[in-house]
Amino acid sequence: MSVNLNTLSRAELQAQLLKLLQSQRLPAVAAPMFLVSSPELTIASSKAGIIGSIPAPNARTVEQLDQWLAHISAELGPEKNQGKSYPWLLNMIVHSTYDRFDAEVELVKRYKPAIVTTALGSPKRVLSTVHEYGGLVMADVITPTMARKAADAGVDGLILVCAGAGGHTGKYNPFSFLAEVREFWDGPVGLAGGVSNGKDIHAARVLGYDFVLIGTRLIPAKESMVSDGYRQMLLESKMEDVVASKSVSGVMANWLVPSLEKAGVDPSVAKAAEIDFSGNMAADTKAWKHIWSAGHGVGQIKSLYTAAELVDELEAEYRSSLARTF
Repeated sequence: MSVNLNTLSRAELQAQLLKLLQSQRLPAVAAPMFLVSSPELTIASSKAGIIGSIPAPNARTVEQLDQWLAHISAELGPEKNQGKSYPWLLNMIVHSTYDRFDAEVELVKRYKPAIVTTALGSPKRVLSTVHEYGGLVMADVITPTMARKAADAGVDGLILVCAGAGGHTGKYNPFSFLAEVREFWDGPVGLAGGVSNGKDIHAARVLGYDFVLIGTRLIPAKESMVSDGYRQMLLESKMEDVVASKSVSGVMANWLVPSLEKAGVDPSVAKAAEIDFSGNMAADTKAWKHIWSAGHGVGQIKSLYTAAELVDELEAEYRSSLARTF
């Protein structure tokens, strides 16, 4: 039976989140990647031992999202896993232009993801709802100011989106960003941006992050939504083939230069696109539909694999790094 977390103190909520994260095979979350993460990738990641995630806008309609969440919930629930449940995460856009928010909140109430993360707005819009059924809320933030606002809103954890993150990205160094945030926040903190191997996960933990997000390395996974052309471009790309630009979505994001060139978008153009997350975000009419993103770790993609195979590799590297003596 779920527990109403609205009755718990902030310290108790943070302790619950840390316990959940530390119970995984690796202190890692599969990054919720727009137009990349699929229900199959969510399920495979969670079963492999990291927390799988799905961005709500990846479903073309609320009806499709309903079907996806029902599928994820069933596949990761105790009935199909000999009594064991696997936690999963739903990522929501809380920007004012996103017109599916209220309908998606109703699905959150129904399917009760263990964690909800928010992007492009205040997490306060979902906190009470998620806490009521026993879930936890984290916020993506790209600046210390945003982190402070999320903390003041009552969020349970922070995800610092740093330079090098694929898709919507930050601009700050992960060392300095964490140091400033730790001046006012002692709760769980995750690192997003440039985490590409098990040594990176260990380094993030040494630095003081409680967990990491794995994004770019999961894009070519067999279970993702991407095309074979996208996978091939990832195999052929290096860090210098990634550029940050606001020209696609109006929000700073990292894109693969060959993909931009193919779409006729000049990343050097200073003018940002208008921010508009209304309607079907996966529609062909949206500028980002046929433009592919990746983070600074793209050069670490040397082959194609399943989510489980990648997690096996990351764990072996992580354990090896932990065992090293200096």
